[in-house]
This record gives sequence, C-alpha cells and structure tokens, in this order.
Amino acid sequence: MGDDQRGDAGQGTYVEEGAAFTRDENYISDRITADGASGWPVEAGRYRLVAARACPWANRTLIVRRLLGLEDALSLGLCGPTHDQRSWTFDLDPGGVDPVLKIPRLQDAYFARYPDYPRGITVPAIVEESSGKVVTNDFKQMTLDFSTQWTALHRDGAPELYPEGMRDEMDALMQTIHVDVNNGVYKAGFAGSQEAYDAAFLALFARLDELSERLSTRRFLMGDTITEADVRLFTTLARFDAVYHGHFKCNRTKLTEMPVLWAYARDLFQTPGFGDTTDFRQIKQHYYIVHRDVNPTGIVPLGPDTSVWLTPHGREELGGRPFGDGTPPPPVRESEAVDPAGRA
Repeated sequence: MGDDQRGDAGQGTYVEEGAAFTRDENYISDRITADGASGWPVEAGRYRLVAARACPWANRTLIVRRLLGLEDALSLGLCGPTHDQRSWTFDLDPGGVDPVLKIPRLQDAYFARYPDYPRGITVPAIVEESSGKVVTNDFKQMTLDFSTQWTALHRDGAPELYPEGMRDEMDALMQTIHVDVNNGVYKAGFAGSQEAYDAAFLALFARLDELSERLSTRRFLMGDTITEADVRLFTTLARFDAVYHGHFKCNRTKLTEMPVLWAYARDLFQTPGFGDTTDFRQIKQHYYIVHRDVNPTGIVPLGPDTSVWLTPHGREELGGRPFGDGTPPPPVRESEAVDPAGRA
C-alpha cells in the first residue's frame, strides 16, 4: 500500500525509523468532465461519492458538494472512522454494506476496476454506481472539477469557489498550504527522525504565521469571498487542537492560541457547509484508534471542548460577502446530518 494510505487509512506501518514521511500522490487521474473527454461525462445520478467524515481530504469534498448543491446529482456513501488493515469499510450502514454499491469495503470498488490495484485504498473516491468501479480518487482535482465541470448541476445561488481570474494565485497558495500545512502535520506526526520532525514542525508554524498575517487584513484567503483555498485550509484547522497538536506533536501553539486563525476558523465553522459537515468524534476516533504506533493504547481523549467553535468570532468587521453573488446552501438534509454527538 502507498504512503498516502499509511497516512490516511491506517494501512501498515506509519513511522519508519530514521525516515521522513513521504506521501504517495499517485492517484487515479481520470476526471469526470462536462464534455466526457476522459470517458466519464458529468451525469446526474451516475456516480457515488465515497467519503469519511474523519478524513480531512474527504471532508473537503463534503463541503464543496454541499456549497454547490450537488446532493441530488451525486449520491453520498460514508465510511466509518476506523477500519482494518485492508480498507475503509461501510460499518456505519446496516449490515456493514453500502446500500447503493452493495459492498462492505471500499477496496471492492477499486478491485472492480483494477483487480491488482497496488496503491492505497483512499477516500475520497468517486464510484460509478452501475458498474461499481472506482473512477477517481484524485482529491485535489475532484473538488476543482465540482466547481468547473459540474456547473450545469449546481444549485441556484452556488458560489464561485474557483474564480477564473484568481486561479494562478490560488493554485500557488493552495500548493504551499498543502506542502507545509495540510501534509505538514502528517510529516511532523509520522516523522521517523528528530531532524525530519523538526523540519516539518518549523515549516508548519512558519506557514501558519504567514497565513495569519495574510488573514489579519482580509476575511478570507483570497479576499472578500470564500474559495476552494479556504476549504482546504479549514479541514486542517478543524482537526488541529483535537488531533494534530497532541497526537502529531504540532504543539508550539494551539489553534485557540493563534487569534487570527482561530477567529477565521470559527467564522468558517459557523458558515453553512463547514461546521455542519464536521464530526469531531469521528475525527478523534480515526486518528487515535487507527494510528496505533503513534498512540499504542488506542485511547481517545475526551477533550477539547468543542462548544468554543460556536463563540463569536468578530470577523464581520472585515466586511466581505462569504458567498459573493451567491447564497448560502439550504439546511443540511436530515439523512446527511452530522450526529449531534459528533459536534459535542
């Protein structure tokens, strides 16, 4: 299994003594596009998004799908927060079987297309419902395609999350966030040497300080409105105090001790699409139970207190319009609501 699987789905050994953590970023690169050039055309009801609330990469797809209103076009299957050595599993569903794909393990969709698939069985993944075959697990491209290729199926009032005139700047910013923050916490947590850990730790907090400075004068990363860049940063910030600060030794400061980033994170959390797709209980269960070489006992901490995410953030003073010319998404549908216990 690939390193990406080690970091996000618990396969095999996480920490290799003396080595730096390297993520396997070779994903299934097929894309679902408006013109169907790759053989996978955008089509309502054809595909199923398989995600897990525990996973930050999958959490991005849940947020973007909801913001753009793709719930009716793209069905959702949710894996549980823990799994065995083989694959993410559908243990949240009756009988442990996905009700649409009729499979107990996500690996079944991968093997349906590639019987000898050699890499990690990762979420998020998009599966063709009729064939049961995985189409793509390229999480970076997936959400960009939701914004640019699935436009005919967007809800009325869907925000523009990947504005054409900002893409060069956004792409560069999102890459630095990925290297030093999104993946940076993993490089610290799975470091196999003091030197590798030190380098990841220093790069992480240097980048967080830089982002804090950027956000001190603008409400969102690209200015007045929410974009894909904010989605990508949020899912790491949402897990910071609950997991990365202690479990991954990213402990220079807690998120709650970084005033600008903490206010920014609360602003997003209280925006429809962000907090209502975040399940703190599943997040903690995944990291603390699955990563046994980091946390051998498997004990899940009771804290921190998550009610603080609902306290006033004051970011309105910076102005801005979170959804630009669009509108907030409607209330989350009951079948996809986060268990209240996961918000406590």
